[in-house]
Amino acid sequence: MAPTLSAHRLASMVGSPADDGPAYRWLADTIRVLVSDGRLVHDTRLPSERDLVSALGLSRTTVTRAYGLLRDQGYAQARHGSGTRVVVPGGPVAGGGEPMPSALGALSAPPAGAIDLTCAAPPAAPGLTTAYADSAPRLAGYTSGAGYFPLGVPELREAVAERFTARGVPTAADQIIVTTGALAALATVFRALVGRGDRVVIENPTYPNSLATLRHSGGRPVAVPVLGDVDGMSGLRSTLASAKAMLVVPDFHNPTGRLLDDAARARLAGEWRRAGVVGVVDETIAELWLDGTPDVLPMAAHSPDCVTVGTASKTLWGGLRVGWIRAPHKLIGAIATARLTLDLGGPVQEQLVTASMIREHGGLPEDAARSIREARDAVLGLRDLLPEWSVTVPRGGLLLCGDCPSPARRRWRERRRPGECAWCRARPSRSTATASRRSSARPTPCVPTSCATPCRGSLPPGTTCVVNGFNQAGTTFGALTNV
Repeated sequence: MAPTLSAHRLASMVGSPADDGPAYRWLADTIRVLVSDGRLVHDTRLPSERDLVSALGLSRTTVTRAYGLLRDQGYAQARHGSGTRVVVPGGPVAGGGEPMPSALGALSAPPAGAIDLTCAAPPAAPGLTTAYADSAPRLAGYTSGAGYFPLGVPELREAVAERFTARGVPTAADQIIVTTGALAALATVFRALVGRGDRVVIENPTYPNSLATLRHSGGRPVAVPVLGDVDGMSGLRSTLASAKAMLVVPDFHNPTGRLLDDAARARLAGEWRRAGVVGVVDETIAELWLDGTPDVLPMAAHSPDCVTVGTASKTLWGGLRVGWIRAPHKLIGAIATARLTLDLGGPVQEQLVTASMIREHGGLPEDAARSIREARDAVLGLRDLLPEWSVTVPRGGLLLCGDCPSPARRRWRERRRPGECAWCRARPSRSTATASRRSSARPTPCVPTSCATPCRGSLPPGTTCVVNGFNQAGTTFGALTNV
């Protein structure tokens, strides 16, 4: 069923008319930007002209001319008996989901209509297409040169350093190296700091691409349970004693959603110093606060010698392919050398776009946060269908992780084949990975809410089947708030 947008909802999205220029052109241009930014999806039914007139306080002629202009520009289509619908010029492009390592499955797009159980990444943040247009004049300042910036465009390095400083970690631009995403940042750090056979402590379960990157670098992963409070770190010291480094996701951990408080971060930093290991901090999801404001400091504020990797993929858009490394001065040279063995820099325009978005919004743009919250609320509606399950709701991130009572878990054990989910026969490592092949961790299938956009406010029809499968299988799930 095609999504329908109410007049009240569209009015809240377009705001007040501009003071200059015709009102019909303002309305058409604003709706076009909403389509370009992904806030209005293909085939969404727009409100009737009469309803929109009432909601906006505009004349019928103004709304009629705006809809007509959208049709002329290819952003809307009138259908007899079904009103005016949104059109993405050329149609939406299939695919684009977050890929998994080839060892975990084919890197191919799911078939049309399929629910992707592997991707926890939102669409582009509102305002991104405008930022691309605004970056074009600045791009002219770079085209007279060869275009290689192996450590990153200076404007972006400065913007990232300023963001770290604003979050409580004083940082200079020369401590920042720009990469083509967080995974490339991790690969660079591992190549610079981890030798073949070196032990690297990693939480279990974890993000599969990080684990695959570590193994590909020659590092030997050593699993520890997902870190909790200070008391839960009592056994960490002996494990760190023989390790070279430790990879940790302190903010809204994938897949559990765990957030380390400042006391736990300070304790972890102390353990790193005592053992002489390098802390590698994955901040891929650190800026995705949905409820309230951040009340914890970055790990680098507790451990100045740690290395932090970050990305714009979750806050802005995965298609930017922009990530970064923040490192202490004593390590930045080795990491920069390793960077040159992987590639010679990223696209200049994408870096300019990212820099301007970071300076404008800081972390996650509020419109994007609102969309993710709405998607999360839609997923939480599944609790009525899973009364025996318990769900912990984190204050941010892109996942909801739930657990089921023991009887249901026994049913899952009886139904599954080794390493498989009982209801879909999917390998759990498509959404999460264990750091040890002998781990007894349960699979974690995922329910995406990629259709729970603001104009829909509901889950895809297939979700009911997934929920029935959960009830039958009784396994742990992680629900992706992927808008």
